[in-house]
Amino acid sequence: MAAADEEEVKLGSSKPMIATQAEMVEERVPIPYRDQCAHLLIPLNKCRVKELYLPWKCEVERHAYEKCEYELVMERMLQMQKIRELEERRKKAGQTKPQGAGIPIIASTANT
Repeated sequence: MAAADEEEVKLGSSKPMIATQAEMVEERVPIPYRDQCAHLLIPLNKCRVKELYLPWKCEVERHAYEKCEYELVMERMLQMQKIRELEERRKKAGQTKPQGAGIPIIASTANT
């Protein structure tokens, strides 16, 4: 096998988890938001409460959190693209039948 065939896609994020589980529970971070950007969400939520959720306040904290989330999404998209490319290469390498040769629609009988 070639080295390209043995290639695997590393799953998960390259960003470290900074906020601990205890911190997230203490700050009441909802479970779907407990990701690698939760350490930025905690001060953002504190700022929002302090500033009564005024949209023009806490811009720095919100920008930092949204940038972190964007980077996570882009990383997942790149991982998915690599997975698709790897599957396509494996499919092409393992394809032994000609392109149109699949299961026939009309079965042939023993008499024909």
